[in-house]
Order: sequence, then C-alpha cells, then structure tokens
Amino acid sequence: MTTIAILGAHGATAQIVTQRLIQETHLYLRLYLRRAERLASLATAPRVSIIEGDVQDPSTLQLALKGVDLVYSNIGGVDLAISTKLILEAMQKTGCQRLLFYSALGALHEVPGQFGSWNETAIADYLPGFRLANQLIEEQSQINTTQFRPAWLTNKDEIDYEITSADEPFRGTEVSRQSVADFVVRVIKNPTLYPHTSVGLNKPHTAGNLPAWLQV
Repeated sequence: MTTIAILGAHGATAQIVTQRLIQETHLYLRLYLRRAERLASLATAPRVSIIEGDVQDPSTLQLALKGVDLVYSNIGGVDLAISTKLILEAMQKTGCQRLLFYSALGALHEVPGQFGSWNETAIADYLPGFRLANQLIEEQSQINTTQFRPAWLTNKDEIDYEITSADEPFRGTEVSRQSVADFVVRVIKNPTLYPHTSVGLNKPHTAGNLPAWLQV
C-alpha cells in the first residue's frame, strides 16, 4: 500500500491535507512533528501513524521515511536549508524518490513590481533559506521534486487558484490554504503531475501592490 510522510504535520495546510487524504483516499499516512500530542485527535484515525521527531535529527527522520513512497514537506523556518539538506539525504538513504516541497513566493526572484519589492522586505529573514533550499533541490537529480510557491495565505473557505511555471512572473497576491492543500492532494493522488519543477499558486484576479487586507 502507498505510504505518504508529512513532515511538519501540525502546520495549518498540512492538517487540511491530512484530513482530505483520510477522507478521500486509502493511503497510509505518517505524520511527523516535534510534539506528537498536538495531533492527539488523530491517534486513532484509520491508516495514520504519528511520529515525534525533528527533521534535523537524521536518525529519527530516516526511520520515519523507511518504506515511504512520497514525502510532503511542510517545513519552514530561517534554517530551512539545513532541514532541506537532511530531508534530501534521508530520502536518498531510504530510497524514496518523490518529494512535494512547500516553498515561498520570491524563492526564484519571480515576483515583479511593487508587490515583489514589498514581499522581499516582508519575508527577508526567510527568503535566503527558501533560495538555498531550491538550490539544494536543483543540484540533485535522484529525487523528483515538485516545489510549490503560494502567494500570501488566507483562511478563506474556498478552492480557487491558478498555477504559474518557474519561468513565469508570479501573478496575484493571495491564495487560500484550502487551495494550496488542494494542489498538494492532487499531486499526492497523481504523483506524475508537475515533475522536477517549481510552480506558483495564487488566486486569480488578486494582482496588486499588496495583499487585499493591507491595501489602502
């Protein structure tokens, strides 16, 4: 049976993905997070195992990825490049060759105009990590990685998004977590989608100098 590992499983988007996979598929899920009690409500869920660990603990991570068919990384932080290196190494050692990787808009210097300049400042502490992570992923060819770069996230109860390729300017300023989760679930259900690439995700018709809730 196909087994999916979700790293950073307590993240808001990751929790939406988890619930949809439980409801819509027969996949087995390994939920990896630093404090397992935060997902105690899923302890008895069908086909779910919860593993407590840090992605920067190589031995625990490798045990968690043994026998896994696809990894969805929902990891962030200013030290993302370190985490990414260890995730890639663990996947190589355990033989898993499919990765879905939560990146960020601006990781490819692809956000144009005033919004792009604002975004550079707003997440200045984090963009270096995303850019180094992208470099690490591109430097190896063994692991088929789909990186996705969402616009600024909302909690709107909607699935409404469009996709831009790695060589296109980013469009839009916002996208719902439900939309990002939908993209992740689509690729998990059909891992042949978007191989070896990075895509942008945004809600159509939201272009502007700032996300809507910040515009004057």
